[in-house]
Amino acid sequence: MPIGTPELIIVLVIALIIFGPKKLPQLGRSLGSGMREFKNSVTGGSKDDDDAAELEAADDKPAASTADKPASEPAATAPRDAT
Repeated sequence: MPIGTPELIIVLVIALIIFGPKKLPQLGRSLGSGMREFKNSVTGGSKDDDDAAELEAADDKPAASTADKPASEPAATAPRDAT
């Protein structure tokens, strides 16, 4: 028997009452990261594999040269007090 909309709303309201509005987003984030870690451990994937793929893709792109960037202007000095 699947969970319907009324049951889901009741569960969310009870969670909001128990944990409060400040703690609920933190609990959601930690639940999501826990589920992600569990999925990665079951499938054999890891975050390190994703990071390595991103680094390889970044190596293919040419590096931006510093000659293309404009020179920064010197910082303004603070006005002196007339005493």
